[in-house]
Amino acid sequence: MTDAIYEEITLKLSRALDELQEQAAIPAGGVLAVGTSTSEVKGEKIGSAGSTEIAAAIWQALKRFAEKNDVYLAFQGCEHINRALTVSREYAERERLSPVTVVPVPQAGGSMAAYAYRQMDEPAVVEEIQADAGIDIGDTLIGMQLKSVAVPVRTSVETIGNAHVTYARTRPKLIGGARAEYR
Repeated sequence: MTDAIYEEITLKLSRALDELQEQAAIPAGGVLAVGTSTSEVKGEKIGSAGSTEIAAAIWQALKRFAEKNDVYLAFQGCEHINRALTVSREYAERERLSPVTVVPVPQAGGSMAAYAYRQMDEPAVVEEIQADAGIDIGDTLIGMQLKSVAVPVRTSVETIGNAHVTYARTRPKLIGGARAEYR
């Protein structure tokens, strides 16, 4: 991968994340679920041509976003590890999530989850979370990792590389009936 492509991915994703935050308002201490197919970013079929280099470019943008907004990141692995998520041990402990025993690798977990696991100071892998928002690069299906009511978010960034990108924020359930008030 050339430096220009690396920079393009990082800059485009940074813009996308800023636009997502404008609409989602992920609170400090909140969590962003991240699903990524580096194969799709390359223009290949999901799960067929993973790339550590693309994962590194995506990681840079996500890490800066997380630090800037004081949010946690949760990287969903592929179906070979039952879509378990790589998170920081701090987040797992704070949320009282039970770690599972697996280390994501490119062939079982995907290049992005594997890269994130190696970059984090103290990673943990957990089975599920309830994220405040999500970004899905390459249609990896992260909906199961979001809080109950997911709301689509539109940004000016529809693709990263060749991968389609979907965004979501969450909101509390509206309960009650005709006489209930929602402020």
